[in-house]
Amino acid sequence: MERVYFDNAATTPLDKEVLAAMIPMMEQFYGNPSSTHGHGRTVRTHIEEARKTVSKLLNCTPGEIFFTSGGTEADNMAIRMSVECLGVKNIITSPIEHHAVLHTAEELHKEGNATMHLVELFPNGHIDLVHLEELLKANSNVLVTLMHANNELGNLLDIEKVGELCKTYNALFHCDTVQTIGHYPFDLGKLNIHFMACAAHKFNGPKGVGFIYINHEVKIDPYITGGSQERNMRGGTENVYGIIGLAKALEISCRDLEQEQSHIQGLKTYMIQRLRETIPGILFNGDTEGDSLYTVINASFPPSSIGEMMLFKLDIAGISASGGSACSSGSNVGSHVLAAIGSDPTRAAVRFSFGKQNTKAEVDYVIEKLQEMLKLKAVS
Repeated sequence: MERVYFDNAATTPLDKEVLAAMIPMMEQFYGNPSSTHGHGRTVRTHIEEARKTVSKLLNCTPGEIFFTSGGTEADNMAIRMSVECLGVKNIITSPIEHHAVLHTAEELHKEGNATMHLVELFPNGHIDLVHLEELLKANSNVLVTLMHANNELGNLLDIEKVGELCKTYNALFHCDTVQTIGHYPFDLGKLNIHFMACAAHKFNGPKGVGFIYINHEVKIDPYITGGSQERNMRGGTENVYGIIGLAKALEISCRDLEQEQSHIQGLKTYMIQRLRETIPGILFNGDTEGDSLYTVINASFPPSSIGEMMLFKLDIAGISASGGSACSSGSNVGSHVLAAIGSDPTRAAVRFSFGKQNTKAEVDYVIEKLQEMLKLKAVS
């Protein structure tokens, strides 16, 4: 079997339809969208059509969508500009947020520009909404920044409930939806969200492009200054091919949503079943079979001599996955998410994340290789 790619939470392969939409923007429509001549105006039209496509799919106005380099920039923009422009003095977040959020809040706290408060977690990694309300009651000038789905565990946040709490206590709500846009329907007309972050490469779009949704009631200054692009909200020539690819990828994801959800959820359920059947003592981090992203499993393997080498051995076997209890992928620092929920550090934790291109045959192959690594008797 060719290499198995089970790291879709990190990035997804570019959809062929998306590539087909991007190529003309590279070959034919090369004008600078800020130029007033015909070449420039043609490209500007394509960008604005992409913006309309995104806003229609999310039920917001085109004026609330601003294209960025990805989720990290969008997260930084929302948090930093809330402090700088909107008088935010308190940032409520959680210890399991993506570092694009957590490190930004920590820096603002260290700089003395805002106080960071961490909401408590339940043992399964879910946010304690009662404690969140206590923090909201006790503080004013608040920005709540919590992700819709945790990128390591897959746990889903009740964003409707959090939005209601923020509205009740007059707080701003920023939600990192990088793992969920393109995988769940969104109706921003009904959600009390002020900022939302997106990255196209999480739903079979191109890397290096995303957007920030900014509710029309919120007025902030640009985070990146320079030219007047993005209606004076983000300096720098637009990533034209990326923007066109993002809109097309979101269009495809929404079009095929039910079909792909069913397929990928089936793979997740099947792999959980096979792991339990074949690996005695297997555990799962997070609320894997409850309120959880259908694309992610975080498996905690029994202590063994190959624990720290698990990802390496999977890679040698032609399997791409991520995670690990001892260190994060490409880093010598342990996973802050697993540490926050008290995951057993003697167990290797591997995140398997699925995409629409994956198959049950690939799950079976991974199970077979895990059995060989752990020297377990094969179970058919």
